[in-house]
Amino acid sequence: MSREWCHLCHDLLEQLSPLAQELGLEVAVFDVDADPVLEERWNEKVPVVLAGETELCHYFLDEAAVRAHFGRIG
Repeated sequence: MSREWCHLCHDLLEQLSPLAQELGLEVAVFDVDADPVLEERWNEKVPVVLAGETELCHYFLDEAAVRAHFGRIG
């Protein structure tokens, strides 16, 4: 979950991109401001990294949490 104007969102995506490539993951970015339901649910908690419905981290990339999650299921 992201916001176009959010510098933390841009920073997290920049950090996540090489990790996603390394792990063979596809990253989909959803702008919470484009969807009232997403905005209500995530509002000020963005950026958020989700794997399906599982929240892996928010505000800052937790590389260890992402690696641990995909290591368990991969």
